[in-house]
Amino acid sequence: MRASDMIMASIVASVLAFGAINVAHALDFKAVGAAPVIFYDAPSEKGRRVAIAPRGMPVEVVLTYGDWTKVRDASGDLSWVQTAGLSGSRTLQVKVANAKIRATPSDTAPQVFSADKGVLLELVEPVVSGWVKVRHRDGQSGYVKATEVWGS
Repeated sequence: MRASDMIMASIVASVLAFGAINVAHALDFKAVGAAPVIFYDAPSEKGRRVAIAPRGMPVEVVLTYGDWTKVRDASGDLSWVQTAGLSGSRTLQVKVANAKIRATPSDTAPQVFSADKGVLLELVEPVVSGWVKVRHRDGQSGYVKATEVWGS
């Protein structure tokens, strides 16, 4: 194998590995922990404060750098947060005006409750056939269409 072919093969392997890493991270969700956290525009407390994220808010982990994590929120905005402020628990945020939570994963199943846009729901079971099992903080649980929530 020529040196140029080996270099090209190495570049292709690196690009493929980098792509696989990005895909894995695209599915990594966490939630803001027990207390609200500050979102920054850089991985430092000296960065500009861009928002305060409430307790339980789901975020997509984009990158971890030391004690800081770059996250994407439901609106697609990217920010930095101190990693210690995040929790491994999973929550979902309703992204439609009136999400119907049903007794079973079916459009024809009885409605258990509804949730307005922005309401946080606990993830009970991951997406199966387009539905997610969730629980409201009041204890009610059921299935919601995965397309109606963010964070799964």
